[in-house]
Amino acid sequence: MTRHARNCTAGAVYTYNEKKRDAAESGYGTNAQRLGKDSVKSFDCCSLTLQPCRNPVVTKDGYLFDKEAILQYIITKKNEYSRKLKEYERLKRVEENDVNQELNRKQQQCVEQFVKSGKPVNGTVEKPSTSRDAREESSISNMANGHEKKLPSFWLPSECPNAGLAKAKKPDSTIYCPVSEKVLKAKDLIDVKFTLVKDGDTKKSLIAKEARYMCPVTHDILSNAVPCAVLRPTGDVVTMECVEKLIKKDMIHPLTSQKLKDKDIIPLQRGGTGYALTNENLEGKEKRPMLQA
Repeated sequence: MTRHARNCTAGAVYTYNEKKRDAAESGYGTNAQRLGKDSVKSFDCCSLTLQPCRNPVVTKDGYLFDKEAILQYIITKKNEYSRKLKEYERLKRVEENDVNQELNRKQQQCVEQFVKSGKPVNGTVEKPSTSRDAREESSISNMANGHEKKLPSFWLPSECPNAGLAKAKKPDSTIYCPVSEKVLKAKDLIDVKFTLVKDGDTKKSLIAKEARYMCPVTHDILSNAVPCAVLRPTGDVVTMECVEKLIKKDMIHPLTSQKLKDKDIIPLQRGGTGYALTNENLEGKEKRPMLQA
């Protein structure tokens, strides 16, 4: 038997690498690829601007925002609510005017019927039905019931069943978090205080440094790979390892000796961009047609 090279294809087993290569070349199957670091938002970046926070604040659910960005978002939502409320009031007035006009028309019709017949009329005015009217009412033709002069242009927007004025719907004044979709209030935002790493390097800017912040208790470097938490009374960012091993034993703030509660420890969410939602699943999949045998 002749000698084969290392990448021999004469084997009886269809290897994983051969299967993966053939799937990529054929255009069938599911392609999976791990997302890179550039696809994930850093833990100290704003969830709206995706840039490092200058004045970081955190919500009760642990989502980090830049104070200027989140306040601008709240103001924009309030202005939008004011605009929708004015539109709602305008449509409400239009609906009330239409109802009043319809009541006046019916009342005038009742008066005219009373003048002609000399008998009081209660409710709506009913015309005396004839055999021809009965035939037209029972007919399914689109030319009956006075529609003979109306074009059956059902494809026009004005002829749709729901055509007409928009219904007045009162807008919701609640402002929701752009990430968690939960109720968001400006008074619930908590100021966050990051502890800078003291490395003595003054040539590099803060954004250019990979290790920017550290835990004020254990002095561990903070990054996306290290779960963090915010202590509500002071806003200090510590590692979850510090919370589990030190803080939760006595529930005392390690820097100020202040008594803590469970709600005072806010886990910091390590969110991603729109390309990668969270750091828990950093694998992108592309589903393609399956090759049927």
